[in-house]
Amino acid sequence: MSVRRPLLQAHVAAVYNMVERIPSGYVATYGQIAELAGLGRGARFVGRALKHAPPELAVPWHRVVNARGTLSFPHGSEPYCRQRDLLEKEGVVFVQGRIQLSRYRWQPTLDQLMWESLMLQEKP
Repeated sequence: MSVRRPLLQAHVAAVYNMVERIPSGYVATYGQIAELAGLGRGARFVGRALKHAPPELAVPWHRVVNARGTLSFPHGSEPYCRQRDLLEKEGVVFVQGRIQLSRYRWQPTLDQLMWESLMLQEKP
């Protein structure tokens, strides 16, 4: 059991690391973040990790949406309105409640992922 907690913490850190890389004005899906973080089909894990992100980390959780390009919160709820407002302030456009993923999905290249990882490792 002692091995599970560090592994879980490493997975959560990987999720936060990937979400922090999503540029303003772009979104990624829960499944996309799971795959990029090395969690395979762990989309639900990504959602839980973001739900419990400490506020002081300032993880841009609002840039993660579901695979349909819609927000996962109930339509009209406070979290839904907050997420939509944050995305619209970054220039993301909603059409009939959806984000056009072909236009706004963050699609990093392998080079970007590798170089950014190296740069993050070098930070003090």
